[in-house]
Amino acid sequence: MGWWTMKKTVLITGASSGFGKATALHFAREGWNVVATMRRPGEEHELGKLEGVLVARLDVQDKATIAAAVDAGIARFGRIDALVNNAGFGLFGLFEATPAEKIVEQFGVNVFGVMEVTRAILPHFRQNKGGLVLNVSSGAGVFTLPMISLYCASKFALEGFSEALSYELASQGIVVKIIEPGGVVSTNFGKRSGAEAAQNNPLPDYDAFVAHTQAVFAGLRAARLATSEDVAQVIYQASTDGTRQLRYVATEDIKPLVRARRETSEEKYMAFMRGRFGAC
Repeated sequence: MGWWTMKKTVLITGASSGFGKATALHFAREGWNVVATMRRPGEEHELGKLEGVLVARLDVQDKATIAAAVDAGIARFGRIDALVNNAGFGLFGLFEATPAEKIVEQFGVNVFGVMEVTRAILPHFRQNKGGLVLNVSSGAGVFTLPMISLYCASKFALEGFSEALSYELASQGIVVKIIEPGGVVSTNFGKRSGAEAAQNNPLPDYDAFVAHTQAVFAGLRAARLATSEDVAQVIYQASTDGTRQLRYVATEDIKPLVRARRETSEEKYMAFMRGRFGAC
């Protein structure tokens, strides 16, 4: 049977929960082979039971596990057609209070990890004369919010890398796409962000600002309606629509802020954001 008649295969990082697990389940339901990767595969008890799903260890900060997961996926399914770089986490808290080692970790996972996984799979894609790289960014890669400055910085870096890389890889028949979700109700992202913030050093001078910002965020959280499954549907759509569209805004909640950032003047946008966060 020729490769063109075979089922397609996707490799997904960070597939143990949230967007990653929902995406793995969605692709499996749609008949794709799935290489569902995560740091601790021994803790996953659902995906491995599904036909056409290989659960593999992959830590984006460990090159050996990246190479092993890519090789295992190719050995199991013959080829990999798409990569979803989903693994990531967010630091929440004041920049001044964040330890330097946590800043390094933020970029190590959200930026350098994406680069290493992408680098590992590109020779396979070039050999196949094609492939698809989907990088899960965030609304925080389009607009910025206080208390997540380092997460925003990592996602802005990811957006710039992805856009520039798309020009290079087009010459090899490889397509790059960016998925931009906002906050959702069924992801562990917020839980980990809170745990990270608890490790930060308190700075009383910021107390009034932090209290105001947390109240704004509480309103944003209350308005969240999207689920991880909704984001998985957009990732699947981007994988199968046959276009070279670069960016996909994946949840309705961030569309007003995305429009404000991309479609209004700098003056109007900054006045709106500074007013919202008490920074006028």
